[in-house]
Amino acid sequence: MAYKISDDCTACGTCVEECAVEAISENDGKYVIDPEICIDCGACAGVCPVEAPKPEE
Repeated sequence: MAYKISDDCTACGTCVEECAVEAISENDGKYVIDPEICIDCGACAGVCPVEAPKPEE
């Protein structure tokens, strides 16, 4: 199951560099995760200062 970035995102970009499969991109000042590319590794969640990336339910 892919991760999704919540509205808590502050657009710091920390998660982008951590994503091994380049599934994260910026969209209108916030970052989004492409669920087709995300491999559910959780690396983005581990580095986010506001815990915005979460597993989709």
